[in-house]
Amino acid sequence: MTSNFVSMKFMRTLRALFAALLAANLVAGCAVGPNYHKPDVYAPSTFRNMPENSQAAAQAASYADLPWWEVFPDTVLQDLIRTALKQNYDLLIATERINAARGQLAVTRSSLFPQVQGEGNFTGGKEQNFQSKSNFLALTADAAFQVDLFGGLRRATQASRAQLLATEAARQTVVLTLVSDVASDYFALLELDLELQISRNTVKTQEDSVKLTSLRLDHGVATKLDVLQAQQVLDTANAQIPDLERRIAQEEDAISILLGNYPQAVPRGRVLEEQALPPDIPAGLPSSLLERRPDIRQAEQLLIAANAQIGVAKAQFFPQISLTGAGGGAFGRSNIFSSMMSSQTSIWSYGVSVSQPIFTGGALRGNLHVAEAQHEEALISYKEAIQYAFRDVSDALIGYQKFHEVRLRQEDSVRDLAESVRLSIMRYQHGTAAYLEVLDGQRSLFEAEITLAQARGAEYQSLVQLYKALGGGWKQ
Repeated sequence: MTSNFVSMKFMRTLRALFAALLAANLVAGCAVGPNYHKPDVYAPSTFRNMPENSQAAAQAASYADLPWWEVFPDTVLQDLIRTALKQNYDLLIATERINAARGQLAVTRSSLFPQVQGEGNFTGGKEQNFQSKSNFLALTADAAFQVDLFGGLRRATQASRAQLLATEAARQTVVLTLVSDVASDYFALLELDLELQISRNTVKTQEDSVKLTSLRLDHGVATKLDVLQAQQVLDTANAQIPDLERRIAQEEDAISILLGNYPQAVPRGRVLEEQALPPDIPAGLPSSLLERRPDIRQAEQLLIAANAQIGVAKAQFFPQISLTGAGGGAFGRSNIFSSMMSSQTSIWSYGVSVSQPIFTGGALRGNLHVAEAQHEEALISYKEAIQYAFRDVSDALIGYQKFHEVRLRQEDSVRDLAESVRLSIMRYQHGTAAYLEVLDGQRSLFEAEITLAQARGAEYQSLVQLYKALGGGWKQ
């Protein structure tokens, strides 16, 4: 009965202590340090190099609003991207950094609540001379609470929360980069495949040409020089094949690593000439770029964290107030010469401690200067990130536009050269042209077809870069 009374009294003491601690938390004052306000940053009203026919569409939507699986309709490429989003090590590392940031936020936020620690001790023994036995149980609980009167702990929590959001934005940047890298490398691989196919087709054509020229030599209607010149084009095409095979294997290795795999062959879907290109690419409003680009959001969250750290540094100048409390009980029983005795005791205490820095040799002021300088650095980095984003979009817009024009003109060049080779072969067969004319045409056609393949690849890769620059691709 007495034991229950002591326990109830102990619990009432703890409840009273917690009530006092929470009341102290409620009366805490305003947080020192500046409150965050979004910086006023000048942003152009339109993107440089935006095509005139896209100006109206830019007010309605952006190419980056499309999910990546609609931008890249090749189902094989979609499977590769999905695999990368599951297995890529950089993305897995970024995810674990988010988990660590969540844990750090919980640690920082815990300082806003009372810290309670319990302890129990049991002892027992026997004294031989007095034939006595004794058992004692002691239970104690200590509580401590730092009153956040000047908001230092709340500012630290704000900083940790902003760090968490910055880490999440950093992961979205990794996703955006990963989707873009897989797509860009895939189109580079298809371009090399096309170059290899052109080289092999040229080899086959030139092998037939060498045979035909040799046959004409046997019949006395061609010269040995004609055969050697035909062999030169064949040798040039043959020399391209091993280097292209090397580059293809290395490109497959690069894609494999992005997918989280060891180097291996990479499947293909549509060939490069069959890949879809969008009819129109609206860039969207420049103001929306600031919200869509995860690297800009990351820079702003780091700025928010740096702003909160100024408050943390300023709070160190003010008194630190802590409330403490303790409570517990001891229960004992002893046996001396067959007589039974028992005892119970209960204790509780509370206190308040105040500490005020008096002389720190300039450490507190130096710490504040560090926080203010880091805030200015974060502000500059935020503005710089916005400028780089606009440069990326401008470069990508002009890149896609010009690569598209290059590809169209190169197609015309290949068409004209193919017709020229056809006519020169007819003239040579009728004896009205030298074989050197055929040779020059075939060599020019081979080089033009390779250039066209490279122009196609560059056009698709510039499309990927534009999608990335606009902030698309990170949605999963």
